[in-house]
Order: sequence, then structure tokens, then C-alpha cells
Amino acid sequence: FEWRSLTQFTTNPKSSNTVMIATVVVVVATHNLALGVLTGVLLSALFLANKLENDIQVISSLEGNARLYDLRGQIFFSSSDKFMHGFNFKEEVKEVIIDLTHSHIWDVTSVAMLDSAVEKFQKNGIQVTVRGLNEASSIMIDKYGTHAKI
Repeated sequence: FEWRSLTQFTTNPKSSNTVMIATVVVVVATHNLALGVLTGVLLSALFLANKLENDIQVISSLEGNARLYDLRGQIFFSSSDKFMHGFNFKEEVKEVIIDLTHSHIWDVTSVAMLDSAVEKFQKNGIQVTVRGLNEASSIMIDKYGTHAKI
């Protein structure tokens, strides 16, 4: 433990301070460094997931008779609900374009949500195009997705 880290307490993010305090408390209480490190790693992962979940954006614009949804951020189990709420499934347009150029699909939950969105639009007679997939996202969708891939 570095005592100097206490002087940075007011300038560090609250999440970093929480991880540090929890790690020290667990190590002191259990006399088990591994358990303290595990606590710190798990808390850091939770804080990161929360940050990434809140960083997702769905930017919508109308281009002629097509609705463009430009998704930005990391799409994974925790951000999937926010991802779905960005779509208007009742709008009367002929085509929807889902642009994932500025996004990354991380898990099967996000693939299932994308499939669900595509299917909802298609049920309403709307043609859907998914574009801008990076290689890793494309592989994930090819492996686990059910909608027609473009």
C-alpha cells in the first residue's frame, strides 16, 4: 500500500477511491491479498460496465423516406436496453438503416437485441439494412444472429 495514494484521494475518480478502499478493507479484514485483489478487480469491472452502459448513443435522422439510426458506443448485455429504446418501431417509413460504424457488439445478448430490432421493423413491413459492422462484430452476428446479414 502506498500512503501517497491518500493524497490523491480528492483528485481521483470516486470509483477508483471506492476500489482502493474496498481492496484495503478486504485485505485487512481477511489477511488474504488474493481476495482483496479479486474484490478490486470485480468492482473495477462493474464500474467499467456502468460507464460503458451510459456512454451508448443512438442518433436518429431522416434521409428521404428512410430512418437512419447511428449507434455509437459499446453494445453488450448491460447497454442492450438503452440500445433498444433508441428505436421507434411505430414510425411509418419504408426503410431503416442501422449503422454500427461507431459501435462494437460484444456478446450474444446484443446480437439477440439487434435481431429483435430487425424483426420488429420487418414485422411492420419496413426494409432493414444493418451496415458498418467491424470484423469482430460481423463474426459475432454471423455466428449467433438470425436476421439476414448485410
